[in-house]
Amino acid sequence: MNTKQAATGSLIGLALGDALGFPTEFNDVPGILAKCGPWREMELPRPATVTDDTQMTLALGRGMRTALERGGLAPLRMARPVREEFVDWFHSPENNRAPGRTCLVACERLDSDLRWQDASEVGSKGCGANMRVAPVGLVPGLSAGQRAGAAQLQSALTHGHPTALAASDLTAHAVYLLAQGAEPTGLVGLLRSYAYENRTRYDHHWLGDLWTRSHDASPEVFIARGWDECLAVLERAADALRTPSPETDPCLATGEGWIAEEALATALLCFLLFPQEPVTALRRAACTKGDSDSIACLTGAFAGAHLGAAAWPERWAERIEYRSELLALGALWDR
Repeated sequence: MNTKQAATGSLIGLALGDALGFPTEFNDVPGILAKCGPWREMELPRPATVTDDTQMTLALGRGMRTALERGGLAPLRMARPVREEFVDWFHSPENNRAPGRTCLVACERLDSDLRWQDASEVGSKGCGANMRVAPVGLVPGLSAGQRAGAAQLQSALTHGHPTALAASDLTAHAVYLLAQGAEPTGLVGLLRSYAYENRTRYDHHWLGDLWTRSHDASPEVFIARGWDECLAVLERAADALRTPSPETDPCLATGEGWIAEEALATALLCFLLFPQEPVTALRRAACTKGDSDSIACLTGAFAGAHLGAAAWPERWAERIEYRSELLALGALWDR
C-alpha cells in the first residue's frame, strides 16, 4: 500500500481545485477579490461542483482502468475504452459545465466510424487535454514509454496539436515524479531535461500517422514544435521562481492557461510558490485572471501527488462532487 496515497491525494486535489476555480473563471483578479474576499481566505463553494475538467479526468481514468483489466497498456487496448468514455461524456446530461469547443467537436467525431486520427483537432492546443491527464501519471506499473505514449494518445484523441501532446506528456510526467517523491525545488529542471530528451521523438507506435494531418515536413519537425513551445514557457516559470512574488497574479508571468503549455506552467508556478501549503496554492491558482478552474485543478493534482491524501482538509474533501468515484480510482492506484 502506498502510505502517502499519492493517487488519492492527486485526484481529490484536482477536483478541489476545479471546484474552487469554477466560480472565478472568466473573472479578473479585482473582480474575484470583490466577489470572494481576500484570496488567501477563499472557501470551497457550496455545493462543491466541478467542471468538465474533473469529468474528463474520470472518463480517462475509467478508460485506463478498463484497458489495464484487459492486459498490458498498449495503443489499441487503451484507445478503444478511452474513446468510448469520451463519447459517453459527450452525450451525458451532466456535460453541462461549459466544456471546451475542441473536446465537443472531437468527441462528436469520435462517435462515428472515423479513425481517431481523423477525429482529432490537430490545430488545437487548448488546455482540455492536459487538464485531464493526471491519471496517466498515477497508474502504477507503467514503463516510461507507456506513460509518455498514453499521455500523448489521450491528448491526441481530441487535441492533436504537437504542443497539446507535449504539454500532456509533461503534465503526466510531473505528476509521476511528484508521486514518486521528487523534490519540488528541482521539478522545473527535471521537466526541461525531459523535454530536451524527447524534443524530436515522434512515437509512431502510439500516434500512428497523426502528424500527416499537419503541414510539417516530417514527424520530427511536427513534434519538435510542441516541445519548443513548452520549453519556452518552462523558462518563464523558472524565471518567475527566481524572484517569487506570491501576491502577483501568476498569469502575468506564465500566461492565462487557456492553451496547454500555459496551463501547465501557470499551475506549476502556483504549486511551487507554496509546495508545502496545498490549500494556499489552490487559492492562488483560483484567484487568477485566466482559466482559473483548469489552472487550479492542475495545481491540485501536483500538490496532491506531492503530499498525498492528507494534504486536503476533510471538511473540503468530504463534500467534493464525484467523491466516491475519485476515492475508488485513487484507492485502486494507491494499492
